[in-house]
Amino acid sequence: MSETRSLRVLIADDEANIVISLEYLMRKEGYQVATVADGEAALKVAAQFSPDLVLLDVMMPRKSGYEVCEALRANPAYAHSRIILLTACGRDSDIERGMALGADAYVTKPFSPRELMRKIRTIMT
Repeated sequence: MSETRSLRVLIADDEANIVISLEYLMRKEGYQVATVADGEAALKVAAQFSPDLVLLDVMMPRKSGYEVCEALRANPAYAHSRIILLTACGRDSDIERGMALGADAYVTKPFSPRELMRKIRTIMT
């Protein structure tokens, strides 16, 4: 992106090891990063942080990634935000549900960091 400010990325996942690796990867790319471990916190932080990109685990406490995705898409304030759902649920029906709720991409765990970055670059351009 050719913007003067760096991309804001919200990482919402209840698995600490995934959050640590994603945060490292995003900071290495020069992005501003906020992290949360549940769906309710994701919505609260999104309101303050105004993320350009949300990396969103589907299975989280309090609110699922599907619920967070749906809430973000229902709010015009996040029309600019891109959402990538990250999950171990890779069935076609899971992917279809996520995309129907407004996700921009769906990545199954485990994922390759290189492939994830390629997908991020694609949807952010």
